[in-house]
Amino acid sequence: MTGTTEDNKPTIGIAVVGFGWMGQAHSRSYARIPSLFPDRLANPRLVICCDNVAARADLAVRDFGFAEGTTDVAAAVEHPDVDAVIVCGPNMLHEAHSVAAAAAGKHVFCEKPVGGTPDQTVRIEKAAREAGVITGVGYNYRWAPLVRYAKQLIAEGVLGDITNYRGRFFSMYGADPLGLLSWRFEHDGAGYGVSTDILSHSVDLAMMLNGPIDSVVGVAETFIKERPLPKPGEGTHYDRGHPDDPTGPVTNEDYAGCIVRFANGAIGNFETSRAIMGPKSQMAFEIYGTKGSLSWNLETMNEMDIFLTDLDDSSGHRLLHDGYTKVYTGDRFPFQGNFVPGDANSIGYEDLKVIECLQFLNAIASGEQHEPGFNEAIGYVSFQSALIRSWDSGRWENVTDVRLP
Repeated sequence: MTGTTEDNKPTIGIAVVGFGWMGQAHSRSYARIPSLFPDRLANPRLVICCDNVAARADLAVRDFGFAEGTTDVAAAVEHPDVDAVIVCGPNMLHEAHSVAAAAAGKHVFCEKPVGGTPDQTVRIEKAAREAGVITGVGYNYRWAPLVRYAKQLIAEGVLGDITNYRGRFFSMYGADPLGLLSWRFEHDGAGYGVSTDILSHSVDLAMMLNGPIDSVVGVAETFIKERPLPKPGEGTHYDRGHPDDPTGPVTNEDYAGCIVRFANGAIGNFETSRAIMGPKSQMAFEIYGTKGSLSWNLETMNEMDIFLTDLDDSSGHRLLHDGYTKVYTGDRFPFQGNFVPGDANSIGYEDLKVIECLQFLNAIASGEQHEPGFNEAIGYVSFQSALIRSWDSGRWENVTDVRLP
């Protein structure tokens, strides 16, 4: 930690590696923490930003408040004023950047799912574990106030024994065949496709809410097999080409679906697609128990439907509440009041990143491992490894821990 400020809080120096959309979101989020969370344990300082495009590194200094910008990863991760490195580049670069940061003795936060393949994730986790640094992973939907409330209700047994879980992440970002062949659609850039990119969010949330998964059987498919090649300066998964542009092959999956058995006996199913028509960003779950159920959807993240049974008539008979109750978020739920007071006043996606960054900052200040960290990343890729085996075998596969000793 690099000294203290006038409020006697330690200052934690931050390096961001990769200054695309996600790197910029993290940078804005760290800058917002002091004004939103007076009870934070430390103050962030944006020390240095690294991007392979010099103009973006310059932008980080000019508009985002970084003290320095660079195109040299080593200069960022080895900077003497840096305590934590935030890794936000393409998935297949996660390993090089995260391992370099850990080797330099820096705490490491890596965007999900920590590498593009399970083999990369286990190597990253081992490097960080051996370095003894605090780690974090970008499963930011964990921090939605109503998701925290769902976790509380399940832990307190309000829903009874969980019998069924349904998770999905449907997004239209790859539904247009003219969407450019960015790194997300190539195994060399992203590793696996939606099972790495967005299914990881859905399954991680399920394991946080309902515990580990024992076994899985699933399928995968690539629906759009060719995409326009990007031109210089283009290439995000939101950019579009033209019908007469040259094309290249898509080398990872557009869709993945599976049935799972949880360790607690519940049965679940998951679906994810980037090439579906209709859902814009439907990261959603439904949980069914012996006493009730609930459902939540990122598209309407400030509300949740809850269905409960109760023993509340004079004779003691169980009464069934006929229909779901819609619960709106408000300042009575965790974190919400830091952004806006009252009930049903919405917060947004990037507010979840602020909460996520706060939690990682506090973990560093307290010296305690952050959750989710690379241990939780191993939990997901252990599941993903079994899912991939099932694609090939067509059978149920057991989920086993894939971490390296």
